[in-house]
Amino acid sequence: MNSDTKILVIEDEAPIRRFLDILTTGHGYSVKTVETAQEGLKQIVTWNPHLVLLDLGLPDADGLEFTKELRTWTETPIIVISARDKEADKVQALDAGANDYLTKPFGSEELLARIRVALRLHSHSTATEVSQYRFGDVLLDMAMQTVMYNGESIKLTPKEYKILTLLAKNMGKVLTHKQILKEVWGGNYTEHAHYVRIHIAQLRHKIEKSPAQPQYIITENGVGYRLINGEIADN
Repeated sequence: MNSDTKILVIEDEAPIRRFLDILTTGHGYSVKTVETAQEGLKQIVTWNPHLVLLDLGLPDADGLEFTKELRTWTETPIIVISARDKEADKVQALDAGANDYLTKPFGSEELLARIRVALRLHSHSTATEVSQYRFGDVLLDMAMQTVMYNGESIKLTPKEYKILTLLAKNMGKVLTHKQILKEVWGGNYTEHAHYVRIHIAQLRHKIEKSPAQPQYIITENGVGYRLINGEIADN
């Protein structure tokens, strides 16, 4: 971490804004804080931050709509920090394009860890085309379209392979059921969440040592799934 990494905080509550400023500045980031979506938009355009911490309850705009607007022209990582704690709120924010979602109150170390993950993933995605991911004993080679487990090839169905590659490309990021359905099955299947659950269960039996206690494909209850404990294998 260094002061070249810029974080923009968009938060209307002054105590939380100060806390986030002190926390992130104290860990070496260059930080700016604003109170409104309009001020935030101006800073994103002119200052070009590497990551945005966004509250949903802004005085001049709804954070969900603001996220959708940003996603029409920028891939800057967005971590939502909100008091809205219902699963539906998290799903809506992630579907709108947020990279992650933290419910207030949250721990400092958890926030810093999620910032590091979001920055690392964004850095990789904008650097070079990645073709191999490794998580534990599993090696996913997208160039060869193969999956190896303990050095031996395993057979996935086309849908299982698409789900695994989608999760790998978004390593660490929560993907909602709707996002997975749209990418793997198409836009007409976004209400069929059980399709995802069935195929994730099948995948776990093929790549997890203990499918009932998965180490890689983690369930975010009521929201979706996240692939963790992996790394890029060829960069």
